[in-house]
Amino acid sequence: MTRVATIPLQQTLSGAIQRSQQSLANSQLQLATEKKVNDYAGLGLDAVRTLSAKSMLAQQETYKTNVSRVSTTLSLYQANIEAIDSSMGNLRDELFSAIGTGNSPGLQDIIADAFADLRSGLNAKEAGVPLFAGSQTSSTPFLPRTLDDLAGIAPADAFTNDAVRLSTRAGDGLDVQYGIGASDIGGKLIPAFQALAAAGPYGDTLTDEQKQAVTNALDLLDAGITQVGAVNAANGRKQAQVETLSVRADDRVTLLSNTIGSVQNADLGQVAVDIAQRQTILQASYSVFSQLNAMSLANFLN
Repeated sequence: MTRVATIPLQQTLSGAIQRSQQSLANSQLQLATEKKVNDYAGLGLDAVRTLSAKSMLAQQETYKTNVSRVSTTLSLYQANIEAIDSSMGNLRDELFSAIGTGNSPGLQDIIADAFADLRSGLNAKEAGVPLFAGSQTSSTPFLPRTLDDLAGIAPADAFTNDAVRLSTRAGDGLDVQYGIGASDIGGKLIPAFQALAAAGPYGDTLTDEQKQAVTNALDLLDAGITQVGAVNAANGRKQAQVETLSVRADDRVTLLSNTIGSVQNADLGQVAVDIAQRQTILQASYSVFSQLNAMSLANFLN
């Protein structure tokens, strides 16, 4: 009779053990995946909101990637423009020194080296593509190779870039246009180098004619350096705009990620507590179930 009486109790306990095992398995799965549920059906009414937030998140991450790419390009613009500006400033100092002292040892090489720096900066590349070519990326934006190549050409003919500018989507309904042409940077420097080349070659001392030619070239060089500085300043303003857009995209990505996480992500601290409690309950249930199986009439009478 006792054995028969324990059967319903065993069945009830067995069902409870199975439910506890399932709950423990669910908690262990949450710990492994760090998710409350493993499909959208488990989210119930939050499924639609979560899907919408994920779509918006993917879009914002695309904007963030676009802005990051533009930021890198603008930084490369800055590095090359500032290298040109520094080289032209050094050339200006050397020319002033030569005029002041009348001595010009090495001046011919100094001018040639400054021209090489200009050419290198204007023809700089990113991933094999000229930075300052506009849409004419199959050709070198600044053509002359040496000072001698400048003789008899119009300054505009030294460049092959066009005025086409790049554009990228940086936000909802917001496109950022960017790009700098080689002629935007060096257009006004060409007359200065043409004047310097025409007055050469330079020996150890300047002739009176060369002093006057260098003085005139300095005025042209100052105009060119001013243009370089203006382009760099405009690029700096574009960098500030892009930085603001990057921060905005980061904030939106964080907001949407937190929104999704509040619905999907499991509280791992609470999950760990649940697992410990359910393991304890299961161990106790196993012990009771084992004792029930071992019960007999003799045990009951005793």
